[in-house]
Amino acid sequence: MADYFQLHFLTAYGPSNLNRDDTGRPKSVVFGGVPRLRVSSQSLKRAWRTSSVFQDQLEGHLAERTQRLGQVIFDRLVEHDVAEEDALEKARAIAGVFGKLEEKDSNPTFIKQLAFISPMERQRAIDFADRMASGGPDTPSGDDLLLNTDHAADIAMFGRMLADEPNYNREAAVQVAHAITTHRAIAEDDYYVAVDDLKTREDDAGAGFLGVQEFGTGLFYGYVCVDRGLLRDNLGGDEAASAVARASVAALIEAAATVSPRGKQASFASRARASYLLGETGTAQPRSLAAAFLKPITGYDQGVDSIAALCRFRDRLDAAYGACADSRYEVNCESGQGTLADLIEFATRP
Repeated sequence: MADYFQLHFLTAYGPSNLNRDDTGRPKSVVFGGVPRLRVSSQSLKRAWRTSSVFQDQLEGHLAERTQRLGQVIFDRLVEHDVAEEDALEKARAIAGVFGKLEEKDSNPTFIKQLAFISPMERQRAIDFADRMASGGPDTPSGDDLLLNTDHAADIAMFGRMLADEPNYNREAAVQVAHAITTHRAIAEDDYYVAVDDLKTREDDAGAGFLGVQEFGTGLFYGYVCVDRGLLRDNLGGDEAASAVARASVAALIEAAATVSPRGKQASFASRARASYLLGETGTAQPRSLAAAFLKPITGYDQGVDSIAALCRFRDRLDAAYGACADSRYEVNCESGQGTLADLIEFATRP
């Protein structure tokens, strides 16, 4: 039976550039016929996955997204006194299981793509290299190094694709929406100058440098859906997997509520906490509540009005389709309702 946890959250940011497009401007989208600012799901997941929240709560259960596994293996083989030319061939054989390799005349130990490698798979690769150094087999297979399930929480949550080894792909148990502002919002330009500290009036009165950086402000609606059954299956399905799954959901909720994307942090200090969180559990087909903001929020109390619009639309969906969740828990900083700790406890009950 399906087992879902859904998280809806509203987070306000002052002047910031959380997630830039190719021109350096905050990402945007037109929704409900008006422009909104946007933070991509990739940006959110990267910020959460690399945050201290994940590092602390999921220590030992986090994978590495890297091109450089081959270099780790090469160094290991050289430490075992394998000749460098032979070590390079062996390292390329191991790294090649995780993806296509760069040409030898560029970065010979690098994988072309970023491969998502679990701690257990990394250790398998190192162990295979040790056997190679001792005269063991020179050609590893996917079965030698790759796993369909293990306790890598971030792979279990966000999935992975191995183009050359599709049997070891993992379907993401966590879906993350692009966050958008609940109201009309556009990027603005900040004209700035930098002054040369050693320039004197005798030189000239002008600045040493001038430029423009873009920013925007807004209250963002975010949405996360967790297939808790798939999460447990991705982690192995045993009792230990259930414990890691609960820790994963706890870390995900805390990160979504407290961790901001890192774009332009030094210029804007754009660190924020969610002002509203709605957690839902149940077996019904999940749904985003983004449509609550098709009509953009206006006026001077956008926080309260956005919460009201979200809850109103949620209730109307329940009335039209039947209950879309079996149980709910809210954290509302506008009204002083609920706590993050209690929301996490609600979401991680066995």
